[in-house]
Amino acid sequence: MKQIKDDMTIFLKADEIAKLVTKLADKIENDYEGKEIIFICPLRGSIHFAADLMRKINLPQQIDFVSLQATEKGGALRMVKDISVNIADKDVIIIEEVIDTARTLSFLRDRLIASRPRSLKIVTLLDKPARRELPIRADYIGKTIEDRYVVGYGMDSEEKGRNYADIYVLKN
Repeated sequence: MKQIKDDMTIFLKADEIAKLVTKLADKIENDYEGKEIIFICPLRGSIHFAADLMRKINLPQQIDFVSLQATEKGGALRMVKDISVNIADKDVIIIEEVIDTARTLSFLRDRLIASRPRSLKIVTLLDKPARRELPIRADYIGKTIEDRYVVGYGMDSEEKGRNYADIYVLKN
């Protein structure tokens, strides 16, 4: 059976991804030494990155999941699943696999700020600033990339390819 990666080329191999995750985990662990972190993971794309990142951070931690959905393409967003933990006066980090337009991330950030965390930061594996519609910058960035469509390691094409260990881009 043909897979979507058959029409793509490897952009980041699994071992390169692991190195980026380790680098990010080390920075976060250093910055939050002696503190507990609450990670917020937007479903579904960030789950692979969140699991790997959390395993590499040797600090007390919790995770909660949110699900956001656009009501129409490019339109308003709605919260399908909100956080279930109290983040007031806590150190919170949003985990994103990729930031492009930042519309969803901005919506989530504003929602979390309303809950008055002590701190709120963003970690992303991949950052695509060329696609940015809103002025958001992650506090921890694994790799800044050009405007390329990426699939694998949680990122999908019509719900396919999330399970790939490598990250792929369309062939030129």
